[in-house]
Amino acid sequence: MAIYGSTAAGITLWLAMMQVARPQSVPADTDTPPFSTLYKWKLVDYEFPSARLRRHAINTGKFVTQNVLPLGLEVWGSRVFVTVPSWRRGVPATLATVPRAGGLASPPLRPYPDWSYHRAFSDGNNCSGLISVFRVNADPCGRLWVLDSGQIDSQDRPQQICPPSIVVFDLHTDTLIARYPIPDKYVLQDCLYANIIVDTRKEDCSDLHVYVADTWRFGLLVFRESDESFWRFTNPLFYPDPLASNFTLHGTNFQWADGIFGLALTPLDKNDDRLLFFHSLASYREFYVPTSVLRDESRVNDSATQFNLVGESRGLYGQSSASAIDNRGVMFYGLVSRDSIGCWDSKKPYLKKTLGVVAMDSDTLVFPNDIKIDQEGDQSVWVISNRLPMFQAGTLSPNEFNYRIMYASAEEAVRGTVCDPDSPVPRSNPILQRGWMPLT
Repeated sequence: MAIYGSTAAGITLWLAMMQVARPQSVPADTDTPPFSTLYKWKLVDYEFPSARLRRHAINTGKFVTQNVLPLGLEVWGSRVFVTVPSWRRGVPATLATVPRAGGLASPPLRPYPDWSYHRAFSDGNNCSGLISVFRVNADPCGRLWVLDSGQIDSQDRPQQICPPSIVVFDLHTDTLIARYPIPDKYVLQDCLYANIIVDTRKEDCSDLHVYVADTWRFGLLVFRESDESFWRFTNPLFYPDPLASNFTLHGTNFQWADGIFGLALTPLDKNDDRLLFFHSLASYREFYVPTSVLRDESRVNDSATQFNLVGESRGLYGQSSASAIDNRGVMFYGLVSRDSIGCWDSKKPYLKKTLGVVAMDSDTLVFPNDIKIDQEGDQSVWVISNRLPMFQAGTLSPNEFNYRIMYASAEEAVRGTVCDPDSPVPRSNPILQRGWMPLT
């Protein structure tokens, strides 16, 4: 039996390395139920080719560990992808991976796809690589869609050294597929394309569209892969709410007038359509638009009434960062002023009494910045927290765990709560009269 167990474990590991199967994750801790912490870092290090090159990067200022802030994540196959924007000098690689298997509390980041794409060991102004990645999204066809702002030193002395672009990698081979620079006419002064989400309905992804949020100039960019076309929607609902622009978190007060940020897609409805739910970071409210509108470029100037409010306000301190919806229609979202992960069953009314809290922790969930739902049959919700406001205000303590990647079963996380699709809360919802129903 021992020999069989060892052989089976070896086969599982081999399959995981080939990205056919994934190993069971081994958490660093379970201090935030229902979440397990896969990894946690005080400061982040990288997997350099050698100790000598690591020392060289430190000595030349290309690696300043206290300036490295993990921001976004994605999960695919046996890996977790982590983005590290070049907000301050000393970020040697802006996109990296860590193993999904866990087992080591604070592993170094492995640059993706390799060091040659990153500024530590390449021409710093080479726009064929990656400059400053904010967020990424994997499609069902095994491709990683990367949102690269092209800007470095955003916190200290912003320099737009390359155009903002959408970069696509083949996750099976880790090779570059395409690079789509965002057209100049859609790159407004001081804009910040900060979030990306992929929408496709066909098995071969031939109908794929990408939605990108411009958080600082309040727009929603649409990209159609089939003919490489871009168009941009504007709407007053993309703007920040001035009453929600004042944040206080653990004694740190700051003002962020950030507009449209969180993007979450529902499962397909019976008419083969989805809703895109969205919200500004500086807002207490949620909004929606049918994606059939977004995918029709002729609607850019004829769609104002298609963008609508969802239900009630989340209330004071209800600012939310990223959001994601699982295949049952349950939304998970970061409540950045409450050290919490919120939830909502999108087939129920959006009311305070139907909004739940999955987890709350004033140490481990300080600024939950990004949220993803993986593509497994038994889905998990993934969260990265990073104390971003404290990082922007100064230097984080090297003696505390500042960054965490956590995961939980999406179904178990809401079991028995108001967000559970099986809970007896009335399921009528005026905004879903368009026929939205989960596929069965």
